[in-house]
Amino acid sequence: MTTATKLKKATFKHIESELYSYKETLKEIEQLRKDIMFCNENEDENTGGGRNNLPSSPTERIATRLTTHKRLNQLEEVANAIQKVYTGIPADYQKLVRLRYWTKPQTLTWDGIADKLFITSRTAQRWRDEIIYSIAEVIGWR
Repeated sequence: MTTATKLKKATFKHIESELYSYKETLKEIEQLRKDIMFCNENEDENTGGGRNNLPSSPTERIATRLTTHKRLNQLEEVANAIQKVYTGIPADYQKLVRLRYWTKPQTLTWDGIADKLFITSRTAQRWRDEIIYSIAEVIGWR
């Protein structure tokens, strides 16, 4: 894990918020995919004549909508980055992520998390910084 460039404070907070809402993001991705695949859009957007340039096959039309849906692509990019970093970090770092971001309701302070990991509070925060910077690097944020 590298911390070559300094992240903007807002970017750091945004990545943290994405970590907090990771489980909800996965559910939203699943719901969006279902809506795109099973929603029957028979509305004619081509008012005024001419041929539609979208594929006529339903499967191709669904695939096109799945690959071009901006919100879905953005959510998947963030979720994939979190998953990639999470699976690539040591078990202690993973436990920190679970304790800090994925335990609901969050009742532990940094001192409480550090006690559970048998490290100092400052070490826990340093690990957090490494994780956040790694996610930013995978996504390509600055």
